[in-house]
Amino acid sequence: MSGTGNPLALSRPELRRYSRPLLVPEWLDAGAQERVRAASVLVVGAGGLGSPVIAQLAGAGVGELVICEGDRVELSNLHRQTLYALGDVGRAKAEVAAARAQAINPHVRVRVAPALTPDTADALIQAADLVLDATDNFETRYAIADACVRIGREWVWGAAAGVSGMLSVFGPALGLRDVFPEPEGAESCAEAGVLGPLPNVVGSMMALEALKVLGGVGEPLRGRIWTLDALSGRVRTLALRPPTSTMD
Repeated sequence: MSGTGNPLALSRPELRRYSRPLLVPEWLDAGAQERVRAASVLVVGAGGLGSPVIAQLAGAGVGELVICEGDRVELSNLHRQTLYALGDVGRAKAEVAAARAQAINPHVRVRVAPALTPDTADALIQAADLVLDATDNFETRYAIADACVRIGREWVWGAAAGVSGMLSVFGPALGLRDVFPEPEGAESCAEAGVLGPLPNVVGSMMALEALKVLGGVGEPLRGRIWTLDALSGRVRTLALRPPTSTMD
């Protein structure tokens, strides 16, 4: 695995760093660590969902981690957004998150990208192998969804507010608008509130789904949606139906 002729081969420091996942037979047999190392991942949102996503994908050794986030750290973020501390209040989240990710793993290329908007979405998503929607801004969510469908990218989608969380892996054949055509009745954390551990649970699951997709292991949540009721601990996985095509 560490032969000198293979550009994808893991170095000795990387072999030591990733020694625990490399003990998992399914991960090792699929060459998943090398696949993850070769991937570029775009994470949109560095808040409650994005904090565990960024930290865990950096720790897992993705080749390139691109962070899109336009907000600054606020005091009300700190109960759930685990990348930040009191001294970060007022600082740009993207810059702090990138520095923390780089500190976690110097083998990962971490960079900050311009804010994702309907005008910038296509270029940002085109450059990534996988997109993670860790936002709670509904305009941005649908901009990501529409661009991923246009370009033909899969994306990992998660949501957490109040005491409820959801997660899926969407793709061109079945996307966010097929399940939620409009954000009718949906509320952000600023509107509905949120218990701090909830977005961290959902964000960790998003990171896990991303590693399954990138590593080519297991059964990612394609065509299914995972839901969590935090107060009861009840978890359900529901099958989604792709949209029915009609002929004129």
